[in-house]
Amino acid sequence: MSGTASVTIDATADDLALVKGATDTLAQLRQRFQTAIEQVIVQHGEVTVYVSRAAIVEVARYLRDEPKLLFNLLSDLCGVDRGLEADPRFEVVYHLFSIPHGYRLRLKVRVPEHDCEVPTLVGIYPTAEWHERETFDLMGIRFTNHPDLRKILTPDDLEGHPLRKDFPLQGY
Repeated sequence: MSGTASVTIDATADDLALVKGATDTLAQLRQRFQTAIEQVIVQHGEVTVYVSRAAIVEVARYLRDEPKLLFNLLSDLCGVDRGLEADPRFEVVYHLFSIPHGYRLRLKVRVPEHDCEVPTLVGIYPTAEWHERETFDLMGIRFTNHPDLRKILTPDDLEGHPLRKDFPLQGY
């Protein structure tokens, strides 16, 4: 993926220097995935990289396999409902960790309500299987090509998704 799309970086060089591995990781990501990286935010000593939905699988595979990075652990994955008025309404958040290097990285993918789907990362991180099922069950975000996308926490007959902001507090 190449191109000259501009990336919003909400961080100074000093901010990046304080986060272990951030400067090198972001330089490599920007060089390889220029158009896929939408925004970079450094806040409270943590780096968040917004990745285009179409590129999440390719970016995750690169982060896992690149010897200088080796983000070999997906420690968490969850969905966020940003609110009924937000556009896009949802985000999928991936927390990655490089065990050999001790680096942490958060990836986010923006997901519009009218097309609430993200490619699965199960083939890259096997731990994504249950995390994606939980996100599907509680948020209603579908993961394309997931090997077993079905409810995991709520009863089969429950309508709706309990962690969405439009879900009634007393249920349906």
